[in-house]
Amino acid sequence: MERVTLLAGGVGGARLAHGLDLALRPSDEPMPISGNPAPRHPLTVVVNVGDDTELHGLWISPDIDTVLYTLAELNDEERGWGLRGETYATLEQLARLGEDTWFTLGDLDLATHIVRTARLRSGSPLSAVTSQIAESLGVRPRILPVTDDSLATMVDTPSGRLGFQEYFVGHQHSDEVLGLHFEGAEATRPAPGVVDALREAELVLLAPSNPFLSIDPVLAVPGVRDALTGTAARRVAVSPIVGGAAIKGPAAQILESLGHEVSALGVARLYTELADVMCIDERDAHLSGPIADLGFEVLVTDTIMGGPDGRERLARELLGLGT
Repeated sequence: MERVTLLAGGVGGARLAHGLDLALRPSDEPMPISGNPAPRHPLTVVVNVGDDTELHGLWISPDIDTVLYTLAELNDEERGWGLRGETYATLEQLARLGEDTWFTLGDLDLATHIVRTARLRSGSPLSAVTSQIAESLGVRPRILPVTDDSLATMVDTPSGRLGFQEYFVGHQHSDEVLGLHFEGAEATRPAPGVVDALREAELVLLAPSNPFLSIDPVLAVPGVRDALTGTAARRVAVSPIVGGAAIKGPAAQILESLGHEVSALGVARLYTELADVMCIDERDAHLSGPIADLGFEVLVTDTIMGGPDGRERLARELLGLGT
C-alpha cells in the first residue's frame, strides 16, 4: 500500500502509528538510526495539537512528541509517554527557584522543547519544525500537525472552563467533563499536506485515540472533516473502548458525562459519517450486529496492541481492509 493516513493523538495513536510503520517497512530495511535522513514512507500521521501548551517559556506539543518518540523507539513503554531513561535535574532546580512544576518535564524531553521553541521563534511553522525533529530522530513516516495555527482544547467542568493540560495533568482528568471547546479553531487552516494526505490516501485510519480529546480537535480545523468525508479511501476507525472501559485515559468517563453509551457501539455512533469500517475488540463481538446496523462493516479482532508484535499484527489486519 502506497498511501496510508492515520489521524492520531495520545498513546493509542502513537502505538498504532508504530505498528503501521513496522508493517509497512520493507523486511530488509534496518531500524531507524538517530540523525539519519528519513526515507520516503507510505504512512502519514496527522496529529492533534489541541493539547499544545507553553510552559517555562517553551512550546510543548505532547501528542506530536509521543508519536515521534514512539516511532523512534525512544519512548518510555511503561508510562506510555516521555523518553526512556529520563532524569529530572532541571525540573528539581526549577522547583528550587520557585517555579511551579506540576507538569513533568524530563531533561531529555526538554531538549525537544528547546529546539522546537527556538525554531518557531525564528519563523519556522510547526509542521516544518516537526519534520526537522522527525528527521533528526530517524522517524520514517511523515508526521504532520493538523495545523500550524493556534488551537487549544478547553474543557468545561463544574468548576469552570479549564485548559487541557490543567484538566488532564493538573487535575489528573478527575473533573466531570460537561463540554469541550476548541479555542481558535475557526481561524485555523490545515497544515501543508494534511488535506492532500486525506484526499489521496488509499486507506484512512482513525486511531484508538480519545474521540473527544484527540480526534475532534483534528476535525475542528476547517477543511479536515470535509476532506475525510469526501475521500475515496476506505476509512477505518479503531475503538478505544474495550469491554466497556478505556484502554488508557478518560474516554469512558467523557462518553458517560456527555450522554453517550460507554461501549464500542457508543463510539461507533460518533463515527457514523466518518468511517466505513469499525474495528472492535473480541470482547465486544456481541456488539458487531448493532454496529453493522449503523451501516458499518465490522472487524472483530484483538485490539490490545501491547508491544511491537501486537502493534504490527493489528496494523497488518487494518491494512488488509484497504482498497
